[in-house]
Amino acid sequence: MIYREMSEVTTVDWGNGLSRRFLLASDGMGYTLTDTTVRAGTKSRLEYRRHLETCYCIAGRGEVVSVDGRSYPLEPGVLYALDRHDPHFLIAGPDEDLRLVCVFAPALAGHEQHRFDSADEFSQY
Repeated sequence: MIYREMSEVTTVDWGNGLSRRFLLASDGMGYTLTDTTVRAGTKSRLEYRRHLETCYCIAGRGEVVSVDGRSYPLEPGVLYALDRHDPHFLIAGPDEDLRLVCVFAPALAGHEQHRFDSADEFSQY
């Protein structure tokens, strides 16, 4: 059995928030589970070329926007899944942080960070 408290996990500042990584590749589960905070008022262009991701909103409000412009509101109780390595925008509302529980498959090694630079259209792992 794996048992962890938040104080024991790897925490990564990914640019526009924090990713608390409860399960990593070294745990042998085949996926990563994170508790992710997206800072209020931020907009992140993201694309996971090597991972599939599912996110479940547990606090805050925001939206996820596909590259074709479709917007999906995020609030507690809403899930979205990036089942095709979908490039997208993750936007946190202006008044409070957005908090998501996320699953990545395959698992993350642990210290991956988004690259927000002008060389890539999308930040990526």
